[in-house]
Amino acid sequence: MEQTSRALVLLAAVLCVAVLITRGVAHDQPKPLPTFPIDLEKCWSSLFNVNGCVLELFESVFSGKFGNVGIACCMAFSTIDANCWPHMFPLNPFFPPLLKDNCAHIVPNLPKYK
Repeated sequence: MEQTSRALVLLAAVLCVAVLITRGVAHDQPKPLPTFPIDLEKCWSSLFNVNGCVLELFESVFSGKFGNVGIACCMAFSTIDANCWPHMFPLNPFFPPLLKDNCAHIVPNLPKYK
């Protein structure tokens, strides 16, 4: 009987503590807004519209040489939104600015990389 009363007192104490503890700070934080994924099809679409452009870009990525990228491909490349770059070239983040700078030498008045 004595053990039962101790267990009841302990259970009551635990329940009181659980009820009286305030919620933590993490529960009061606002939930982050959902991010919408980048539409990769839209990002690549201008490059696919130029015959051979995607092949030229992949050859440049893997060789590190930009000489095979033509004027039409450079112009298409310059129209791509900067938010697309990390998703299009996730393994080589330096490629877009390097290509953009190279294209600026090939095509006059091409906007500089942002």
